[in-house]
Amino acid sequence: MISLSSLRKGIYIQYFMKKIALLTLFLFLGFVLPVSLPDPATAADTNDVKKLLKNKRCPRCNLSSAVLRGQNLSRAQLDGANLSYAKLRGANLRGANLSRANLSNAGLSSANLRSANLRNANLQRADLSGANMRGANLGGADLRGANLRGANLRGAKTQGAKGVTGVNTSEGGDASDGESRKRSPRRTRR
Repeated sequence: MISLSSLRKGIYIQYFMKKIALLTLFLFLGFVLPVSLPDPATAADTNDVKKLLKNKRCPRCNLSSAVLRGQNLSRAQLDGANLSYAKLRGANLRGANLSRANLSNAGLSSANLRSANLRNANLQRADLSGANMRGANLGGADLRGANLRGANLRGAKTQGAKGVTGVNTSEGGDASDGESRKRSPRRTRR
């Protein structure tokens, strides 16, 4: 026979377990879920993404957080575009015009940016690891906090760029003051 007091304890336990489950659900929905979802105010405009993929022209477009991995965007016109947090891993941006573009926090690892115009672009905290930036124009660009590990910057123009101290930009040279310089030739013994 079940006593009345143990029955009450069981009911109270079930009641509190339901309350804890609801509280956990509300905490998840209120704190965890919003952090993991992209902010719709900064998400890419789907019309802008379609326009870019169709015409390779989208100056001053909102492409923030756009997923463009491996896309062929060679010679694309993206001057002044917002590509912050965009996923461009392995994308072909050879010869693209990205002047004054916002590429902060963008994922550009292994991207082809050869001869791209990145003049005055914001590349703060961008992942450029393994990117080919040979001959790119980075004049006035902001690369502070960017990951340039394994990036090819040979022949890149870096005059006035921020955050490129010590980066190798040409054979035998570096951009220690934001400018590419060549070493003096070695003397040969006679």
